[in-house]
Amino acid sequence: MLKANVPKLDPREEHFWVCGPRAGMQLFLRRLSPAQPAPKDRIVLYVHGGTFASALSIAHRFDGESWRDVLCAAGFDVWAFDCYGFGASDRYPEMSEPAMKNPPLCRAPEAAEQIAAVVRFILDQQAVPRLSIIAHSWGGIPAGRFAGTHPALVDRLVLFGAVARRPPRRYEKPPSAPAWQIVTLEAQWARFTEDVPAQGPPVLSRAHFEAWGERYLDSDPDSRRYDPVGVKVPTGPFNDTSMRGTASSPTIRRSCRRRSRSFAANGTA
Repeated sequence: MLKANVPKLDPREEHFWVCGPRAGMQLFLRRLSPAQPAPKDRIVLYVHGGTFASALSIAHRFDGESWRDVLCAAGFDVWAFDCYGFGASDRYPEMSEPAMKNPPLCRAPEAAEQIAAVVRFILDQQAVPRLSIIAHSWGGIPAGRFAGTHPALVDRLVLFGAVARRPPRRYEKPPSAPAWQIVTLEAQWARFTEDVPAQGPPVLSRAHFEAWGERYLDSDPDSRRYDPVGVKVPTGPFNDTSMRGTASSPTIRRSCRRRSRSFAANGTA
């Protein structure tokens, strides 16, 4: 994807490309700083989940407002990056090969190294010693690994829709192929709605989802050429979450015992 073609989601948004752990591959990083002067050390990095990137999560606006906007209004300098194979970051070369040819891409240990590269870039850029991390769903696994390994670099670790031990959900199926798979809009709708209690209020309207779905398909330039239509994503996150939290729990517990402070919140994963 051409770097000049990545649209800004806000006039104040800044874009950066950071060298990651794989030689010759770059990670895309977006930043939205507060509109009003704020303390320099109020920095938060968002780590996305296993099926959609930062533009579709913390930076996506429903009815004109995003979670990122709320954080900025509270005085936070908000950064978010896309893991390899997602959004505007470089795609793995293996994603252009048959999916059966390679092992799962973007497993948690490598994703934790990607987080490390991004964190060090931000800390150097802002000349601060540490930052806070908000991680969604699968993102909590590599974020936990990073925080457990580098607790001095993390002020707070917030896990939203954290992966935990639980039986498989009705709509969850094993990855269709080792390296990558196509995630359809129908599969995403199921992820957002299947676990909502029958008598509970909807968490997402169909109109909101349809608008979000178009942006989701835009995140993969080839999405509308696939049959069925969908977004190609690495299967490493699916493999990590299929372990029902066993990969993340030890490192997250270590991060809690060390310097960084952790908080977990329920939510749609």
